Amino acid sequence: MTTRRQFIRILGLGGAVAALGAGGITWGASRGGMPDSAIAPWQGPTEAVTDPRLRAAATAMLAPNPHNMQSWAIRLQGEDRLSLHVDLTRLLPDTDPFGRQILIGQGTFLELFRMAAAAEGWRAEISLLPQGAFPDARLDGRPVADIRLVRDPSLRPDPLFVHHRQRRSTKEVFDTSRKVSDADLARVAAEAGDGFHFQTTGATAQRQALRDLSQQALVTEIETPRTLKESVDRMRIGPAEVAANPDGIDLLGPMMWWGSRLGFVSKQDILTPGTQSFQIGLDMARDQAQSAMAFGWLVSPDNTRLSQLTAGMRYLRLNLAATAAGVAMHPMSQLLQEYPEMAVLQREFYQAVGIEAPQHVQMLVRFGHAEHPAPSPRRPVHAIVTT
Repeated sequence: MTTRRQFIRILGLGGAVAALGAGGITWGASRGGMPDSAIAPWQGPTEAVTDPRLRAAATAMLAPNPHNMQSWAIRLQGEDRLSLHVDLTRLLPDTDPFGRQILIGQGTFLELFRMAAAAEGWRAEISLLPQGAFPDARLDGRPVADIRLVRDPSLRPDPLFVHHRQRRSTKEVFDTSRKVSDADLARVAAEAGDGFHFQTTGATAQRQALRDLSQQALVTEIETPRTLKESVDRMRIGPAEVAANPDGIDLLGPMMWWGSRLGFVSKQDILTPGTQSFQIGLDMARDQAQSAMAFGWLVSPDNTRLSQLTAGMRYLRLNLAATAAGVAMHPMSQLLQEYPEMAVLQREFYQAVGIEAPQHVQMLVRFGHAEHPAPSPRRPVHAIVTT
């Protein structure tokens, strides 16, 4: 969300807001908020949704996923089965050319689906990659997973599930006066699970090295035209765009509302070096990275498709554990992206954290404290049901 200070900079002159008139400012302050329809899914499935598969899927759609593309498609089969597929129209070919991050997002969906089903007394029997793994170079139409729901009254909700509606990927600048305790980091790391490990660093020299590398990676993504365009194309500016497309990167608030209407905020400006909007992107990259109070990285034993998918399932648990601990958590995955311009920084990152092949870092996050943000938009569950 654009702050007031950033908005004034976009305008380029402080008097522009005053020129709108006090009445206009008061009226506009109520504009630009999140449309109710875009966050209705965060209230949980309604009573009208009776199929337990759709009820679990509606909750699973609250899972974190790359660029909030929600690249999930489900096919209902018979009375108690469904398959999960990748929506191949919702990929990120420039920053995620092999689909590794998208597959991680499939894993987060599956783990939250399992939790949601269990909370309503259904055991989700999940078979991963039932028709074999995707090729290393791309994703295709084969199923990510086959799932069967079995009624099981003995099930109890996963202890982490209670936090799923409060879970966020907190993009705000963190409060650098507040530390993240080693105990909280350990609580999160405990959810990495067998075969994976989650390494962390707090207030150490390594933290500053990761701040600097993360900032450089963000700048690289912004200064590489095709990767910046991939993000900008997925921006939804203002409530009308968010309501029409409740996915992607939402840019909301009264300042964005005024800026878009007055012609001071546009996707073209964000894409153009030298503009105020472009500079704000660089400033935000700096502020996000340099306010990190700790980092964590999820390491898999290898980089197979199964490991990528499993990493997503583990990451969902890490994110919920951070929520339970009252700690803000935000993916900083630019360093892990596999496009050529990121290769040098990625090698420096691997050296900094001491990871060597065949192990692979699947997720990098920053930790800190910030105001609890509003939820991100989500599509309704029927949007992902295919035949």
